[in-house]
Amino acid sequence: MNSQDMSILQLVLHASWVVQLVMALLLGVSIASWAAIFRKLFALKRVKSLNDEFERDFWSGTSLNDLYASAAQNAKNAGPMERIFASGMREYQKLRERRIQDPGTLLDGARRAMRASFQREMDVVESSLSFLGSVASVSPYVGLFGTVWGIMHAFTGFAGMEQVTLATVAPGIAEALVATALGLFAAIPAVIAYNRFARDIDRVAIHQETFIEEFSNILQRNLGAHPAASASGH
Repeated sequence: MNSQDMSILQLVLHASWVVQLVMALLLGVSIASWAAIFRKLFALKRVKSLNDEFERDFWSGTSLNDLYASAAQNAKNAGPMERIFASGMREYQKLRERRIQDPGTLLDGARRAMRASFQREMDVVESSLSFLGSVASVSPYVGLFGTVWGIMHAFTGFAGMEQVTLATVAPGIAEALVATALGLFAAIPAVIAYNRFARDIDRVAIHQETFIEEFSNILQRNLGAHPAASASGH
């Protein structure tokens, strides 16, 4: 390759097939990473909006039975917090239908159902996070592999030359370094997004765990005041 013609495209086209394969892999990973970033960004925004909306309804004074009926009708479009609440109320009512009157048994059943629902919801919220973590940690090493291979290939080509100058070395080294640049291009956004999403998901988890405790306290108060009656208010 002419030392005067060192555009990025020409460097890629003249690289060895192994380096080109590494570049293609990193480019594909970068595109997938950006798709996961935007998908997670919108998903977390929706989760926060739905949780806030349900929490407003929950503390507005609406009875628990009315909230449960609404959650059952809106199951497909409900947010994580609403589904957690519905799981607790569903288990609570099933135990009441079995004529179980012990407040401790009723409360423990509702709490276990909510904790199980909480774990399911967090598994959904955390999806794609491990992929971003893998991209962030592995991409620089894949790019470095491409660079090392490219440099080895370039120096092998110089073995038969009687005189090696900077003009002859530079193109081969530059081709190899493009792989490292692509590795960093894929890794840096993934690192930033991973840290941001991990922090946001922790907040969602704390928010939902706090709701479970608050709802459990409400059930406990209702059971203490009316052990023979269903939860009708809070």
